[in-house]
Amino acid sequence: GRHEVWSWKTASKESLCLMWQKVKVQLMLSMSFLTAVFWYCRRLYSFLAQLLKRWSNYLQRQLIRNLSVLPEVDLLGYSAREWKGETKQAKQMREAYEELFRSCHIKYLRQVRRDNYSVLRAVLFQIFSQGIHFPSWMKERDILKLPEKLLYSQGCNWIQQYSFGPERYTGPNAFGKLRKCMEALKTNWAEISATRDYEERGSICNTLFSDESKEYKLYEAIKFIMLYEVVEAYEQIKSRDKPVHNLFSLLFARDSSSDPLSFMMNHLNSIGDSICLDQVELFLLGYLLEVKIRVYRLHRFNTEEFQENYPDEYRREWNEISLLTEDDHYYHIPLFRT
Repeated sequence: GRHEVWSWKTASKESLCLMWQKVKVQLMLSMSFLTAVFWYCRRLYSFLAQLLKRWSNYLQRQLIRNLSVLPEVDLLGYSAREWKGETKQAKQMREAYEELFRSCHIKYLRQVRRDNYSVLRAVLFQIFSQGIHFPSWMKERDILKLPEKLLYSQGCNWIQQYSFGPERYTGPNAFGKLRKCMEALKTNWAEISATRDYEERGSICNTLFSDESKEYKLYEAIKFIMLYEVVEAYEQIKSRDKPVHNLFSLLFARDSSSDPLSFMMNHLNSIGDSICLDQVELFLLGYLLEVKIRVYRLHRFNTEEFQENYPDEYRREWNEISLLTEDDHYYHIPLFRT
């Protein structure tokens, strides 16, 4: 009986050992498999993280490269880089920048793409980024109907000669293109001004001002509104219906813009293509957008024209935006810090 018990214990022990050996092998294989899977997942995660980082950096570089309004840079650092040397002009420009830094509390600036839409871009970007709402007159009228009103109600069929900046397009399709420009302005302005969060609004602006086809439509819409206001003022002057702002007297006093057609042909059609806005157009721009545009004209440093407001007569409730120019052609955006 003892022999049978011993044999049974021995057989059980051997069976357990064999079972453990099999389980041990399975466990080792499983551990090896899990270790391999963990190592593979770790490498895959590292690879995907690096890929995502590179793609993010690429998109960021592309966005910055396409941005027509660059991120802020230090004002004096920008001045030192742009105006090296000891020429009279370089010294004067550095002094002008130092005056802005010291007396006007301008510490940074945002560079604006140097093309013939420069001033329109700088003005509209600030209006959007600050969340400024439509001017009062624009709330009372549907701006989408302005091309139709000018063409049909007021008989200005010569707007078919309107040119769209670098795309010097004329012809019967001008009306349709103007309508699309007005739609783009109204839609984007309404969306951005309704966005209360500053960072979200800035992100929308960066996206909008990195797409040339979209932003050009905005500028052409502003140009057309300028033309519409000039036509309205011209009709009021002819009918002597009611007095108009004195800036229109200045505009019509020029030989090159004695009436709305000559204003369009000799001035508006070239804006964005070969010329930028001049002083009179800046007055008109501030007036129709109902903003006070303060311009720091660095090439006029140490003169009364160093700081000027456009228009010079404005209402207290109007928002203020600022521009900085070195030559009355290209404009940047100054940023204030107290």
